[in-house]
Amino acid sequence: MARSRRTIRSLSELDAMADNLAALNNKKIKVGVFGADSAEMVMIATVHEYGTEITVTDKMRGWFAYQGYPLKKETTKIVIPERSFLRSGFDENIDDITDKMKRMMTDVIDGNIDQDVFFNAIGLEFAGLIQKKLRDLRDPADSSMTTVRKGSSNPLIDSGRLVGSIRHEVE
Repeated sequence: MARSRRTIRSLSELDAMADNLAALNNKKIKVGVFGADSAEMVMIATVHEYGTEITVTDKMRGWFAYQGYPLKKETTKIVIPERSFLRSGFDENIDDITDKMKRMMTDVIDGNIDQDVFFNAIGLEFAGLIQKKLRDLRDPADSSMTTVRKGSSNPLIDSGRLVGSIRHEVE
């Protein structure tokens, strides 16, 4: 990446640049599913991100049997496998996001791009990339029962609420 050169013509210009740079200090962009929006979506995102095991109860056995999928007696746990979309989406996209931030930084420091606009643009783009990762994820696949019930082969798409809950915050 080529370095940008700029000629500073006055101390007030330098002061303005220093102020713009200082405004960036301690700002954070967070991307994910936030509890303030929906504790249920945070729980669903966490289950899919890390996977979980659910102990089978008699009530669950009855529900599965009623749905036409009786569980074997030896089945004591339902396993929902890890389907990372947040961590893997971050890892797969951080280099591109970092490059974009570097490209925009000169304009931010020069005052040509407002800091809030900069942070929100980066956050929106990163959230969109995480949403794309969630929509594109296919492995590990859902169980056949789940695929039939929801009518989709994407293990993380059912109603669309999870993908819609991914957003960004600037602190």
